[in-house]
Amino acid sequence: MGYASTRSVALIGITAHVVGVEADAAPGDAELHLVGLPETSVWPARARIRAAILNSGTAWPDARITVSVTPVIPPVYDAAADLALAVALLAAAGVIPPERIAGRVFLGELALDGGIRPVRGVLPMVAAAVRAGISRVVVPAECAREAAQVPGAVVMPVTRLADVVDQLRHGTLRDHHGQEPEPAPSSSLAVDLADVPGNPAARRALEVCAAGGHHLFLSGDGPATMLAERLPGILPPLTDEAARQVAEIYSLAGQSNRAPRITPPLSAPHRSETPAAIFGSVAGNRPGAVSLAHRGVLHLADAPEFARPVLDGQCRPLDSGQVHLAGLGRSVRYPARFTLVLDARPCSCPESWEECACTPEARRRYRARLALLLSRVAVRAPVEWGDRGARTGEPSAMVAARVLAARVRAAHRLADTPWRTNAEVPASDLRTRFPVALEAAELLRSEANTGLVTADGLARLLRVAWTLADLRGADRPQLDDAASALELWKGADGDGAR
Repeated sequence: MGYASTRSVALIGITAHVVGVEADAAPGDAELHLVGLPETSVWPARARIRAAILNSGTAWPDARITVSVTPVIPPVYDAAADLALAVALLAAAGVIPPERIAGRVFLGELALDGGIRPVRGVLPMVAAAVRAGISRVVVPAECAREAAQVPGAVVMPVTRLADVVDQLRHGTLRDHHGQEPEPAPSSSLAVDLADVPGNPAARRALEVCAAGGHHLFLSGDGPATMLAERLPGILPPLTDEAARQVAEIYSLAGQSNRAPRITPPLSAPHRSETPAAIFGSVAGNRPGAVSLAHRGVLHLADAPEFARPVLDGQCRPLDSGQVHLAGLGRSVRYPARFTLVLDARPCSCPESWEECACTPEARRRYRARLALLLSRVAVRAPVEWGDRGARTGEPSAMVAARVLAARVRAAHRLADTPWRTNAEVPASDLRTRFPVALEAAELLRSEANTGLVTADGLARLLRVAWTLADLRGADRPQLDDAASALELWKGADGDGAR
């Protein structure tokens, strides 16, 4: 009889925590007691571990075995610690030498036949292990390439519990250093603004939003989706830190092979998707579409067709840059700082605009579903179909160069602040630290005095004015920048979002 210990990792949202796994084998009836798992997970975990050990050709230890996890794993157990529980049990029973599992992290879900299944979130889990000073990580073979992306990790891929036991019993697990990461996926975003016919106002709006991080509303029956798909292509490339965050989110979502590494992500959920698919879930510890858009673009096509809870629920991520979910005795937070692109046709009927018979009241009610979201939108533009055969307008590369130059100017100005883009600057700092030219301020204040612009709306106008100045290469916004910000805010129909 004996004692053994090893490590695994538990996830709460996107945050990974290294946990210790201890096992003790004492004389007595052949029983297994699991301590530190959620109550509802104890019986399923015991059943998986017992079946996997027996089906791996190892006799069940004739001892009273207690396996403890510290700190206690959260109320939702995703089975990633199954492998650690099993090897700790076998080491305590003397099947494998205890010293050979110490100093390692074991990740993997056990199948009943002894196979080791892949788990979601390997990237943040391995990163947490390396930060904790544990570089040797045992992972399912399907996750090895993903785990090897973490600098400093020594990855040991395994496929079956029997192989793990055999290697640990007769030596040690084979280390696999420095596996090459998968090549970046061929992006569906390899599209160009020059392919979009006409729409100079929408193109200009897209450039301004990319330069300042502002949200965009495209109104009309035109190529809104084509424009939204091209927005990531004119955004600055992901920084190393942003790419790491995006990769961890996609890993937790089980979509590691789709994680972008250079071009910011585009997430475009369908209007039929549930709130859980949009915002994520506590039960499955899975991020939703808004988090998959982190540091990129979230596109809601035909936005009024989405369920009202989905539309109104977007406001919290827009304000805070994260999704906060609660349930099952815990709360989780997923990053969700993105540029929002909404588009909407004039009405809900399937007819073309020329044939539409909807009343003005019906159109008003249709657009009113977006009222809360439009209160967060700084830029509006009309879209319409032009000559579809013509290749008009500047290519994405030219627009992206101007956007990058504007971002560099903004970054220099915001260097000693926690903000990255003009859209993130609080209203108080816009008034004190970053004042605009007197004529520009008077123009915007006059709009506010008429009651057409709220205090929040005035702050959004100031942010857009700063972006326009950055695009011009000016030191601060002038009268023309303020006037242009007003035009972008109102859109072609003059119906600004307060």
